[in-house]
Amino acid sequence: MNRVVITGLGVITPLGNSIEAFWDNILAGKSGAAPLTRFDASKFKTRFGCEVKNFDAEHYIDKKELKKYDLFTQYAIAASEQAIQDSGLDFETISETERYEIGVIWASGNGGMGTFEEQMKEFHAGDGTPRFSAYFVSKMIADIAAGVISIRHKLHGPNYCTVSACASSNTAIISAFDTIRLGKATVMIAGGSEAAITPASLGGFSASQALSRNNENHTTASRPFDKCRDGFVIGEGAGALVFEELHHALNRGAKIYAEMVGGGMAADAFHLTGSAPDGLGAALGMSKALADARVSPVDVNYINAHATSTPMGDISELNAIHKVFNNHHVAISATKSMTGHLLGAAGAVESIISILAVQNDVIPGTINTETIDEAVPSGMNIIIGKSIRAEVNCAINNTFGFGGHTATSVFKKFVE
Repeated sequence: MNRVVITGLGVITPLGNSIEAFWDNILAGKSGAAPLTRFDASKFKTRFGCEVKNFDAEHYIDKKELKKYDLFTQYAIAASEQAIQDSGLDFETISETERYEIGVIWASGNGGMGTFEEQMKEFHAGDGTPRFSAYFVSKMIADIAAGVISIRHKLHGPNYCTVSACASSNTAIISAFDTIRLGKATVMIAGGSEAAITPASLGGFSASQALSRNNENHTTASRPFDKCRDGFVIGEGAGALVFEELHHALNRGAKIYAEMVGGGMAADAFHLTGSAPDGLGAALGMSKALADARVSPVDVNYINAHATSTPMGDISELNAIHKVFNNHHVAISATKSMTGHLLGAAGAVESIISILAVQNDVIPGTINTETIDEAVPSGMNIIIGKSIRAEVNCAINNTFGFGGHTATSVFKKFVE
């Protein structure tokens, strides 16, 4: 099977809208949480989140085109443009035949939720006459971002959307990896975007008691593994990666961040929104990913944990890690403590963090965590506070979603 490498990265996040700014803030341990500004949240039980800041869509999209795209698609365009530019691929010089071998797999857990809410609000505020935007459906559907990216660059390879809640973009990454290694494409743009900080989303997650309500201490509210954690902090943004077949990348002299060597997916088959306490699905997904990568647990240096800061979810994941890694003290950190939970975009953004950890031999810390929950299995090597220097030859990224979906990706230092 073909080897698959990563040659381009791009992000739009609460901690920066470029790879450089984002990575600097991750290593500095900054929090992206702040009071919500997108709408009046004063009557909600949770009134803060991790919004994207200083995003200028017109830097990437013609002003006349903006009305066609929901914010989640705008984020997707921006992050994918960054990743393509970073990769050095010049689509202007690529033949149409070559474009048949370049595809896009893009994820979103919620799609154009903001568009849906706006259109329905206008409908109900009127006289009942259906006056909907001609762009309503195309702005709302989750697959449209993948389509738009391919249209912008005339890419005719595999093109679709993956939806598995908060595991969506990790599922997209694994799918892109499989597409190339099976010889069905030479280049794939993959990732995910989310713009679900909306009244309905905030209200729904709050009603299910999933969100932190620590409004007075919002910058420290996301505290994975801490005994005082009370829910996740909602976030938004996008992460994009360019995957290439190894020889294609080498032949054009591309820089290579890392190699993707495996991916595994499984299911808890337990509960609509809750994780299995024993972490069965997560353990299966990790075990499948390591087997697919032909990597032993003792060879993994770093796990970027899903760890959303929910009471049950964090412990479930650590129980799974304990099962799979036994007494191997692999370093674990939860970068959602800084970014918040980017929902369907989380897997892509956290895979980028994992890749940069491999490239730079550094492990990001987990901020805000002060007192580890007594339920955490003994022997867990959780990196608390600042990032640390350490050899990272292999890293894995975990993502899990409502419905019991689990996805784990495996990255290694590239050695030709």
